[in-house]
Amino acid sequence: MISRRSLLQVAAVPAAAATTSAAAPKNLVIASSNGPDCCRLAMEMLQAGKDTLDAVVAGVTLVEDDPRDTSVGYGGLPNEEGVVELDASVMHGPSRRAGSVASLRNIRNPSQVARLVMTQTDHIMLVGEGALRFARAHGFAEQNLLTEQARLAWLVWKQSLRDAGGWNNWAPGLDAPDPAPQAWLRERFPGATAEMLAWAWEVARHPPTGTISCLALNARGEMSGVTTTSGLAWKIPGRVGDSPIIGAGLYVDQDAGAAGSTGRGEENIRVAGAHTVVELMRQGRSAKEAVLETLRRVSRNYGDNLAKLGRFDLNFYALRKDGDYAGGSLWDANVTGSRRVRRQFAVNDGGASRLEDCAYLYERRP
Repeated sequence: MISRRSLLQVAAVPAAAATTSAAAPKNLVIASSNGPDCCRLAMEMLQAGKDTLDAVVAGVTLVEDDPRDTSVGYGGLPNEEGVVELDASVMHGPSRRAGSVASLRNIRNPSQVARLVMTQTDHIMLVGEGALRFARAHGFAEQNLLTEQARLAWLVWKQSLRDAGGWNNWAPGLDAPDPAPQAWLRERFPGATAEMLAWAWEVARHPPTGTISCLALNARGEMSGVTTTSGLAWKIPGRVGDSPIIGAGLYVDQDAGAAGSTGRGEENIRVAGAHTVVELMRQGRSAKEAVLETLRRVSRNYGDNLAKLGRFDLNFYALRKDGDYAGGSLWDANVTGSRRVRRQFAVNDGGASRLEDCAYLYERRP
C-alpha cells in the first residue's frame, strides 16, 4: 500500500524538475576565478553564434597559453621530476559527446586535444605517450612547458625537502657555507625578485591545486563545458586528478545542466562530484543547493573533521539549463597569515566579466 506521504513525494519530482525549464535560455558563461578573460572571449563567440564547445575551449586556451597562470598549460607547475603533465576534458551538450586526455606532456593546449579525441576517435580518453602521439599526428607542436618561474618553484621545492636527519642532496654540500635557503636562492637566481622567491617558497610548502573549468549556455539552450589543468604541483609522475575524468571534474547533460570543479581532485573523484551536482539539479535543486550538498558529501567522508578538511579545498561550478548558476567551495577563503582571499568565480552574462562570491560550507580562521 502506498502512503499519502509517498504519493506526495512522487508527485513532487516532476514539479521540482520542471523548475529547471521555467526560464528562457540565455547566453551565459561561468568559470573558476582565473577565468574572467576566458568568459569574455567565450561570450563574444556565443554572441557571434558560435558553438558552445568552441566558445569554452577558445576561452580556456587563453589561460593555457598564459605563463603567469601556474596551474594550467604553459607555465603550469611540474611533477616531482620537474616535468609538466597536463589533463583536460570536454563535453558537448547538444551531441552528448565527450573527450579527454591525461598525463599529456609537451603540448600546451590539452583542451584542444581532448576535443579532437571526442570528434576524431571512437574513444573517450587518451593518456600519456598515446595522447602525445595523437596530438603530434594532428599537427600539435611539442615544446618545453616548464617556464623559468615554474622551474624556480620546483627547485625551491626540491631545496625544501629533508630526510629524517635534516639532509637534502639538492642543497649545497657539507663543505659549503650554511646560508639560509633564501640566501642560496638569491645566489642561484640573481634575477628573481624577493617577491618571486617568497612566492616560490610558499608554493613549495603548500602545493597549489589550481585549474580552470568553464561552462557555457547559449540562447538556444545548448550547453558545453571544459576543465583543464596541470594538476597537483610536485605530483608523482602519472598522477591523474579529477579534471580529465568525465563525471568528476566535468559533466554536462543537456536536459539538466553542467558542472565543473577545481581543487583537490582526489576528494572530488570519491563523490563523482560534477555528475552528482548535475543529478541534484535534475531533481530540482538550485545550482547553489546542488554544489553545497555535493560538498557535504565530501565533508562526510572525513566525518566532518575540520582539522582534516582544513588541509585541502574543493570548488564546484554549476550552471542549470534555465540559467541558474552558482560557485561553491568547501571553505569560504584562502588564509595566509592575516590575509584572507575570498573564494570567487567568474561570470559573464553579456557585459563585462565579473567575479562573484562562492557559497561555502565552512569558514577559515586566521
